[in-house]
Amino acid sequence: MYTAAAVLYPNALATSITLPMEILQAASQMACTGSRGAPQVRFLLAGPDRKMITLGTGISLTPDATFDDLPPLDLLLLPAIWRNPLPTINGARSWLDLLPKLAASGTLICSVGTGSCLLAEAGLLSGKPATTHWNYFKQFSRRYPEVELKTRHLITQSDNIYCVGSVNSIADLMVHIVQEWFGSRIARAVENQFSPEIRQTFNAAAYQNEAGSSHHDEAVLEAQQWLQEHLPAPISMTNLAAHLKLSPRTLNRRFKQAMGMSPQAYLQSLRIAAAKDLLRNSNLNIGDIAWQLGLHDVSYFSQLFRRHSGISPLRYREAVRGKLFEPGILERP
Repeated sequence: MYTAAAVLYPNALATSITLPMEILQAASQMACTGSRGAPQVRFLLAGPDRKMITLGTGISLTPDATFDDLPPLDLLLLPAIWRNPLPTINGARSWLDLLPKLAASGTLICSVGTGSCLLAEAGLLSGKPATTHWNYFKQFSRRYPEVELKTRHLITQSDNIYCVGSVNSIADLMVHIVQEWFGSRIARAVENQFSPEIRQTFNAAAYQNEAGSSHHDEAVLEAQQWLQEHLPAPISMTNLAAHLKLSPRTLNRRFKQAMGMSPQAYLQSLRIAAAKDLLRNSNLNIGDIAWQLGLHDVSYFSQLFRRHSGISPLRYREAVRGKLFEPGILERP
């Protein structure tokens, strides 16, 4: 079982707590079907004591555990702070030392919006990439000049420290964490349950530190570029290996070492990403989209898309164009 917790403070935005909680609860319910019904995620609310806390929006929440009573955590969430973050920062002085201890233990720590200020105050962002709510970019830069603020990225990662710029972006990050914990099938199912029209993939939105996001295998980099350039054509991994002057076996081994997946799996991820873009932004029919991706079997393309996305290409197009709730759509098989 995975254990996650969110810190409560008076000016926290409730949606930045409840949305991650609901996404993880949905993933837990889906994952428990293969574990004899046992819950797979426990989500706690944490505070300096167990007294009820009234948030800035008027919602009252009671901590399940004090900071001293927290069990080992897989994930700690620092919610978004409503308006000026300084009062929350000043009120957190007594427990900020908890954050470096959790980070050192390997706990994933995720801040939402100006919750990143708490990470910076705790010294966890010095010399590292981070983001925050766009309205506080200048204030954040002045107060934390040692932090590498990424104003063009909605998500940043440095080892086990994540920052997201908005409540919508925490949903993207949570889908990524669900995939890491439970695999792509459950992640895609959760993603489609929580409005596919607003989701952006973690890799598309995130700035990751070099140690966690890049590799230095020039042959694999060339393979990635070759696959991208030849996407519209039928692709043979044997031809790719020959182009790189490698055996197919060596190519597969090096690609897995560098990317954590096979060249074929990487190619499929490129095709699905390109298909989603065409489904969102063009009126091409499904057969034409398949051909543009080098797939001349429309049935196979539809099966591939459904396997990766949990939904058919047509249903995906309807969803991302805001037509999911038109009469009759939900009744289709």
